[in-house]
Amino acid sequence: MDNNVLDILPNFGVQLPVIPLTFTNLVSWIASFFMIFGGIIPFVPQYMDIRRTENADGFSTYVCLTLMVANILRILFWFGHPFELPLLAQSIIMLFTMMAMLHLCTKVNRIQEITIRKRRFIDFETKHFWNWTYFVDYVIFITVFSILGGVITYFLAGQSIFVEILGFLAVFVEAMLGMPQFYRNFQNKSTVGMSIKMVCCWFSGDIFKTIYFILKQAPAQFWVCGIMQVTIDVAILTQVCYYTNKPPQKVVKIAATENVHIS
Repeated sequence: MDNNVLDILPNFGVQLPVIPLTFTNLVSWIASFFMIFGGIIPFVPQYMDIRRTENADGFSTYVCLTLMVANILRILFWFGHPFELPLLAQSIIMLFTMMAMLHLCTKVNRIQEITIRKRRFIDFETKHFWNWTYFVDYVIFITVFSILGGVITYFLAGQSIFVEILGFLAVFVEAMLGMPQFYRNFQNKSTVGMSIKMVCCWFSGDIFKTIYFILKQAPAQFWVCGIMQVTIDVAILTQVCYYTNKPPQKVVKIAATENVHIS
């Protein structure tokens, strides 16, 4: 009996590609796997910290905004300038991860708030932008942004200058990922509540990602902005050393409901 299973399976007239199992291919597959799922790893310790302490004050939800906008733009860029599929898959997975982070932060913040007035996206108040009370408002905003971006890209995808600008905006916005957290730490004069593990994962992941971009000959926008991300990561780690053991200067919110826990 032939041990090659592929020989006894019908191919329906389609010639299946044979990919040799070489050391180079194995390394490439492993690198692609980490590129797809490595981006969400830094947020696992932060998610667990927020869930355990039931306090999201140390984490800036603008990090979620930055990553979601960046990855939506990257997906749109792919339609005009296709790049590595692992990078496309990474963007899709990151969108769902940021939604999960927002859902938890919104739930925690709503429990702690003492104000009666609820903030909604449909109120269109700029002072409350990205500080809404309910998770559904974030979903509405991201949906509207995605539809508008998709329509614009559909009509301008044939313009090379638009596609290149779109690609630059995608990676530039992602390069600014750490800035909201850097500013939150600066405001608080403390890094209490921020997961140091998350930032360390950012740092190591961004170094790996930048090297991956260079080796895979990704568009120049990717690796240039990768270097920017590493620089911002170093700045946040510097804050960790500078603000060590310093409590936040902002007033801690008082829980509006006692004995309420995140289920």
